[in-house]
Amino acid sequence: MTNTISSSAQETGFLVAALYHFVSVPRFADLRAPLQALCEENGVRGTLLLAHEGINGTIAGPHAGIRTVLAFLRGQPEFAGLEHKESHAADMPFLRMKVRLKKEIVTMGVEDIDPNRSVGTYVAPADWNALISDPDTILIDTRNDYETAIGIFKGAVDPNTKTFREFPDWVRQNTGLHNKPKIAMYCTGGIRCEKATAFMKEQGFDEVYHLKGGILKYLEEVPAEESLWEGACFVFDERVSVTHGLEEGEHKLCRACRHPLTAEEITSPLYEAGVSCPHCHEARSEEDRMRFRQRQKQMDLARKRGERHLGK
Repeated sequence: MTNTISSSAQETGFLVAALYHFVSVPRFADLRAPLQALCEENGVRGTLLLAHEGINGTIAGPHAGIRTVLAFLRGQPEFAGLEHKESHAADMPFLRMKVRLKKEIVTMGVEDIDPNRSVGTYVAPADWNALISDPDTILIDTRNDYETAIGIFKGAVDPNTKTFREFPDWVRQNTGLHNKPKIAMYCTGGIRCEKATAFMKEQGFDEVYHLKGGILKYLEEVPAEESLWEGACFVFDERVSVTHGLEEGEHKLCRACRHPLTAEEITSPLYEAGVSCPHCHEARSEEDRMRFRQRQKQMDLARKRGERHLGK
């Protein structure tokens, strides 16, 4: 199934495809080389993760190149039902193409969590507002703190996790989550919630729901005037963030700590391009900053030559 942001979208700039699919793939290692080669041949960049449990990633490239890669994936029996979400970028949002073999396509660190066996109930973006406005619902953001810092659904509980591995312990420690009958969960594109809702089911929560297609699908389909989303959505590419209609946001990325920055934070005296920002300045030594300044210098020189520095 193909999800596009607009049937009238012109094929200009770069097409960005976010995808994941949980399915048993015993031969996943055999797919790495041909998939890497195909992407490179078609001008496609980004990251794709392959594991026994499926595929996950985001890629960008010319429209024809993305279509070719998606057709190849759906031509594999395991990925015949693969869905993806599309958006657009004026500039190529990735520096290189990486196809990686992993133990998990999204790392939770809990053994035997299988979304194909048990998972929460999917809720379409059109029905999401009603669910999260229900007083019997606890709404949980399953993303990490640097993501929730720039945008979150109104009324959501923020676990303030540094990594997804911390989420299971956060659930175990918050017994108050049992105080209401419904648990609603969301993440960027939907994949973390596949495992998060499966975990919640195993923890004894009966009514567990998650936003189908994640925040990205909600921002694509729900008009801004009806939206309960506040802020921007962090994305893992050079766009940094997107807003309603999947328009590129105004955030920049600190190259030292990878934290998204607002326009106000960029004017802070603690911000130095490629070196530090208000979020990481105190955690860096002067030796770190000297090293980052040298890296930034090389990036600036590469930019002047019309090249892209891979250390970026």
